Amino acid sequence: MGSRHFPARTVLFEKESSGVTYRVPALLYLPCVAKLLAFAEERLSADDAHANLLVLRRGTVYRSYVEWEDMRVLETATLQHHRSMNPCPLYDEFTGTLFLFFITVLGRTPEAYQIVTGQNVTRLCCVTSTDQGLSWSKAMDLTQQVIGGAIKDWATFALGPGHGIQLRSGRLLVPAYSYHIDCKECFGQLCKTTPHSFAFYSDDHGRGWRFGEFIPNLQTGECQLVSVDEEDGSNVLYCNARSPLGFRVQALSTDDGAVFHGGQLVQRLVEPPHGCHGSVVGFPSPFIYVPTASQDPMTLLQDSAQRMLPGFQHLLTRNATGDELPTMSTGSHHKPAKPKEACLTPGHLSHAGSFTVVQGDPTATSSPTAFFQAPTWVLYSHPTSSMSRVNMGVHLSTFPRDVESWTEPWVIYEGPSAYSDLAYMKLPYSEASISGSSSIAFACLFENGRQSPYEQISFSMFTLHDVLQNIPLRAAAPRRDSSPPCHRKWGRRSCLVS
Repeated sequence: MGSRHFPARTVLFEKESSGVTYRVPALLYLPCVAKLLAFAEERLSADDAHANLLVLRRGTVYRSYVEWEDMRVLETATLQHHRSMNPCPLYDEFTGTLFLFFITVLGRTPEAYQIVTGQNVTRLCCVTSTDQGLSWSKAMDLTQQVIGGAIKDWATFALGPGHGIQLRSGRLLVPAYSYHIDCKECFGQLCKTTPHSFAFYSDDHGRGWRFGEFIPNLQTGECQLVSVDEEDGSNVLYCNARSPLGFRVQALSTDDGAVFHGGQLVQRLVEPPHGCHGSVVGFPSPFIYVPTASQDPMTLLQDSAQRMLPGFQHLLTRNATGDELPTMSTGSHHKPAKPKEACLTPGHLSHAGSFTVVQGDPTATSSPTAFFQAPTWVLYSHPTSSMSRVNMGVHLSTFPRDVESWTEPWVIYEGPSAYSDLAYMKLPYSEASISGSSSIAFACLFENGRQSPYEQISFSMFTLHDVLQNIPLRAAAPRRDSSPPCHRKWGRRSCLVS
């Protein structure tokens, strides 16, 4: 199973005695105001046909403590006679606009019925906020404007769920998937649909939207995106998607999501039967090593990954004077001064950052010699069992384009668990720490329970140090020359059950 250490957990949404169930978490961190926004579906039961409204809890982050406001129903995030589903929030750091994308589905029509019949009754909708989620606009139905005539070839579609992202260029990206109608009739019945992940995107701060091409080769469904900077200065858009093939699927785009190259099975990341939603979030590597004349840079980085615990922990938990850095907690204790209600920080995107170059010994604590643009590491959350939705875990990759680069998981919750969403936070150290430094921290919002994964939606926070300390010792080394694995042949139709 791995480590028995679990991060502190706070229940944000809990199944009610009436049967009302909260499902499909989405989490967004607003760095300019130190706010966390936790979204979920409110359902009359756990069944997706009983989805009803979207709900929100706002939290204020006090470095290692979060104070949560009461739950609110998003009353404007609705279309008449439709149910609201799949919250997908994203934030435009250039304009200060918060977007909440979601789908609405007519009446109680299940997704499975649309897949079988090809009768699409799903709409693409959005609400916006300019005050960090305190108030929201009326819902906009974007289906005709954005999807247009292509909708006739989609049996149904959905978003995320979970967070969208913004690139340094300003492009906004909303992860999505569609069940494409491959064959409309076969002896009078619809005979084939297949799910494919893709992205909606906007280059004008949300005034207009388009959608990119599908991941072409493998069945992919619910997905999330990460903008990945690599050590050679290049950048790719990384997609990690749910699949019914027994493993996750990843795909890369070199044009910021307009076109994805063929997907690859990630055999280190297993799926339970029918698959399950998972989350990915990118963050800048905290450091990299400068080799001596006899050391190859990539070999040194690989070696460091193999001995991740002794080497990485030492650098991540001590500054140059040997001071310990803080760990995260959601427990109640004295709160520091309230963060400033600052607002807009144009162009200061959360995935951008620099890393420290350390000469020679990776355990050395000498002063840094230079600062460069950091390559992106990726954290992934998902149930860790291939048999059922159980044991929520997080995996780390230091070279995400390589399917073999993922570590073994740190199990953060032992028991039934399902959907999750991650957020990356750059939290300031205390005054005693290095001036201007930031703590690499994460938040995870995930479904869990004792008998069923759908009893609660819980929140946990932890640092990168916590991740490195609790990942099992056997870690994967990135391979630069890896070739795509042989893909399992897939059947004529497969439904990704939510």
